[in-house]
Amino acid sequence: MKTFVAKPQEVERKWYVIDAEGKNFGRLASEVAKILRGKNKPIYTPHVDTGDYVIIVNCDKVVFTGKKLDQKKYRYHTGYPGGLKEVSYRHLMETKPERAFEHAVKGMLPKNSLGRTMYTKLKVYAGAEHEHQAQQPEVLELDI
Repeated sequence: MKTFVAKPQEVERKWYVIDAEGKNFGRLASEVAKILRGKNKPIYTPHVDTGDYVIIVNCDKVVFTGKKLDQKKYRYHTGYPGGLKEVSYRHLMETKPERAFEHAVKGMLPKNSLGRTMYTKLKVYAGAEHEHQAQQPEVLELDI
C-alpha cells in the first residue's frame, strides 16, 4: 500500500462562515487554525496547503474565561529603541477585535512560508456582515 500525498493543484478548497458569538476565544482560534491547515480533511499532507477558506463574523462577541481580558497582553514593537508596547485584551477587543483574533490564529499556524499562505485564507469581521457572498460560503457549526 502506498502513502497518499496531496498535490497542490488537486486540492479543492471550500469557503466556510463561522459565527463567533458566544464562543470561547482560544478554542475557536484553535479550531479555525485546524481548518486553515487542512487537518480536518482525510487528504491532509503536512508540506502542502490543503486547508479551506474561513470567514469569521461577530468576532467582537467572543467570550474570555476568567480574568483574561485584563491579564492577557498583546505586545508589539514599533521598531524604535524602547518601542515595546503593551495593550490589554480588553482595550484591544474594544478597538480592534479582528486584530486580536488574527493574532491568536496566526500564532497557531506554522512559522514558515506555508504558514503565511495559510494565514491569507482567514477573513475576520467584527460585525455580522461580510463581503464574500460571491464565493457561496457554507455555514459551519463548531461544537466547542
